[in-house]
Amino acid sequence: MNKEILRDLSYGVYVVSSKKEDRDVGCIVNSAMQITSSKTTIAISVNLDNYTNSAIKETGEFVLQVLPEEVDSNILKTFGFQSSREVDKFEEMDFERKDNYPILTCAIGYLHVRVTQIVEVGTHTLFIGEVLSMEKLKEDTPMTYAYYHQVKKGKSPKNAPTYQEEVKESNKKQYVCTICGYVHEGDLPEDFVCPICGVGRELFKEV
Repeated sequence: MNKEILRDLSYGVYVVSSKKEDRDVGCIVNSAMQITSSKTTIAISVNLDNYTNSAIKETGEFVLQVLPEEVDSNILKTFGFQSSREVDKFEEMDFERKDNYPILTCAIGYLHVRVTQIVEVGTHTLFIGEVLSMEKLKEDTPMTYAYYHQVKKGKSPKNAPTYQEEVKESNKKQYVCTICGYVHEGDLPEDFVCPICGVGRELFKEV
C-alpha cells in the first residue's frame, strides 16, 4: 500500500484550546471540518495522549483557532511539540479573551464549540459539536498542512493523525531537530536556527 495519497487529502493547521481545572490548555490539530451548516456543526480529531483531549471531555467545549501561513514558529513549537501537562502554553503568547477563552492575536478567526457527540477511534477521539459563537478577526491566508510540509518543511508530531515514519536515502549528513522533528541535510553552521521551531544547532542530533 502506498500511503503517499494520504498527503493529498486536505488538512489545515489549527490551535484547539479548552480548560483543565480553570487552566487554559491547547494543542495543534490538523483534522477539522464542518459537518453541517444548520445548526453549524464542527468535528475535530485529537490524540488520546494529548492533555487537551481530557480537558475537552471534562468541559464539553473547545475553541478552534485558524492559523495563518506566516504564523510565528514559536506557536507551532509550543502548541505542537510541548504538553500542557508541563507547560502553560499561553503564558508568553499574545491573546485576547473571548467567551472566557484565550484567542491568539495572530489567529485569522475562531469557533467556540459545545461538544454534542464523542466517538473514540483507535488512538484518537473525534469531537463533534455545535458552534456557539464564531468570528473572523482578520483577512489572511490560512495555513494548510501541505504548506506546512512543503514550504515550512515541518514534520508531523507522533500524536498527529497524519504522522508517518519517514526514511530518507541520502549521501549527505542529516540532522534532526529534537524539538519539532525538522530534518536538515548537510553540515550545520554555528549560527544555524531551526526554520520551524527556532531552536539552535545544539538541539539537533545526527541521524
